[in-house]
Amino acid sequence: MRNSEKIPATVITGFLGAGKTSLIRNLIENSGGKKLALIINEFGDLGVDGEVLKGCGNENCSEEDIVELANGCICCTVADDFLPTIQALLDREERPDHIIVETSGLALPKPLVRAFGWPEVRTQVTVDGVITVIDGPAYRDGLFASDPLAVQAQREADENLDHESPLEELFEDQLNCADMVLLNKSDMLETQDFEKAATEIQNRVRPSVKIIKSSHGKLDAKVLLGIGAMAEDDLDARKSHHDDSDDHEHDDFDSFVVNLTNPADVDSLISKLETAIANHNILRAKGFIAVQGKDMRLVIQAVGNRIQHYFDRDWKEGEDRTSRLVIIGEHGLDQTAITAQLMD
Repeated sequence: MRNSEKIPATVITGFLGAGKTSLIRNLIENSGGKKLALIINEFGDLGVDGEVLKGCGNENCSEEDIVELANGCICCTVADDFLPTIQALLDREERPDHIIVETSGLALPKPLVRAFGWPEVRTQVTVDGVITVIDGPAYRDGLFASDPLAVQAQREADENLDHESPLEELFEDQLNCADMVLLNKSDMLETQDFEKAATEIQNRVRPSVKIIKSSHGKLDAKVLLGIGAMAEDDLDARKSHHDDSDDHEHDDFDSFVVNLTNPADVDSLISKLETAIANHNILRAKGFIAVQGKDMRLVIQAVGNRIQHYFDRDWKEGEDRTSRLVIIGEHGLDQTAITAQLMD
């Protein structure tokens, strides 16, 4: 089968809260008539991103075209979860025109791209491109250092600090595997901050990789789809900190669900979440909340100390109106204390 006859697949990676879901939602709404299939990989027990995307209700990507993998990081469960999911899409009578894979914010992209080289997949699907989404303001604020070695040296000079740097390594792996980097939330950056970040990132990626400015993930689908990278064929050029081992686990991260009493006051809940984030090493919080007296579902998404919340849709008839938050952070989270703080 010629490459032009294969179904193209785009892998969207990026750190927690960079804007992957907004990007995919925009792709669904502006796909130019392409029938899309989405594979959404959640880290945690509550498939928030998939539910947000299902709220789009777009004819180019119906609810049955969205597959959620919630059994852990996709790069660790390739054989058990990902490959059977791809095969099920290929076995459909009406195949998708394009497959979009949104990885967990904690996923290493290279093992996933490698999976597209498996014999039963590579004859029918090609990796059109790997897109890495970066939170522009977070990068500007130094959450990802331009010199990881200097950060590591600084950590080692302070015996009170953790000397491991899994987040920096993960960030580098996502950059190294990219065919395109989106510096997202650029509307929150001054021109000089964007240019500085773009220059730093360009110096860290392969020369062919394009750095694109984006806000709220809004980009023409023609820019994102049709890159033609055939990424599965040039894995050696995509360096990874984990090249020496195909087996890896994300023991550096914890994820758990907090079941909350349905709140009467949104501001009070947000205040509690802000306090919990400030007091504990919480990287991300996200979930759905059933506010007393409200017919609409509240979505909460927090990255660091930045918290977004909005009502996305009405609760469906018969739907379980419960309030749950997924909490994600580095290993050692005090689940009892965080839960108590949120439920206080």
